[in-house]
Amino acid sequence: MISENAKLNSKIFDRDIEMIPIRNGYGDGLLTLGDENKDVVALCADLSESTRTEAFAKKYPDRFIQVGVAEQNLASVASGMSAMEKIPFISSYAVFSPGRNWEQIRTTICYNNRPVKIIGSHAGVSVGPDGGSHQAVEDIAIARVIPRMIVISPCDSIEAKKATIASAKTNTPVYIRLGREKTPVVTTLDTPFEIGKAELFFDTKGPADVLVVATGALVYRAVQVANMFEDQGVNIKVLNLHTIKPIDSKTIVEYAKEAGAVVTVEEHQIAGGMGSAVAEVLAREYPVPIEFVGVKDIFGQSGKPDELISHYEMDEKGIRTAIQKVMKRK
Repeated sequence: MISENAKLNSKIFDRDIEMIPIRNGYGDGLLTLGDENKDVVALCADLSESTRTEAFAKKYPDRFIQVGVAEQNLASVASGMSAMEKIPFISSYAVFSPGRNWEQIRTTICYNNRPVKIIGSHAGVSVGPDGGSHQAVEDIAIARVIPRMIVISPCDSIEAKKATIASAKTNTPVYIRLGREKTPVVTTLDTPFEIGKAELFFDTKGPADVLVVATGALVYRAVQVANMFEDQGVNIKVLNLHTIKPIDSKTIVEYAKEAGAVVTVEEHQIAGGMGSAVAEVLAREYPVPIEFVGVKDIFGQSGKPDELISHYEMDEKGIRTAIQKVMKRK
């Protein structure tokens, strides 16, 4: 059953649930911040429409910098602006930022502890026809390994807006991962959101048989699977881990102790991603059987988003299979 405290969209199990790109939430949040704080500035690498920075650029042209196709400059200029007490948001496709400019992010932003907010759009294989060269499935890994970096992967457009606004209040570098395609709107304005705090989205009437920890757009699919299992008498808890770093170890361990088995679900390489972060917590504090749903050490390819999610076994069938497999290991 849906957790009452989560205050999710009442249409979450309906076919006509609203579908909005997660990246839209960043654009909305950035505009809100621009209205509230004159120190908020935005920089983009020639992708202002795609990354939803366009509305801010039109309303606040004096606080917008188009650096062109130069992602290394994007990070370095933003670091300099933050040294002058601005709050810079930089946006590009995730394969380019933090992909192409990782060294500049590491050295000019994180090493210097500059509170630049890095927006990586078009992440995951659901970018679709753009193919493997533009499908960032390594970005969580390369972002979370850098000291001082906060890493957030919102599950829908509303949560992306909340994450954008909340990130401006941190005095640290932040990476926010966004998807391109229209995604079911799982949450509402009343759904709790706090950086570093995981939220239980699907609860059980009795003790859980498996804990599913999901992040990003696949949270919706994880909730759908949990609802199917409930009809079969299998109790699944679903945790929305929107903040991958700092990770909410306390909540993960609490529910892992109850369930005795864990499945992680992400649209990212299994190696180094959210699942790896969860495994690190459990290995240290409470080892249990664990299965991982994600990309299995392979590049993406061109195709329709849903076809690719299915091909890489990150759809409902893939999540069900992982749950069934981990239950046999308990």
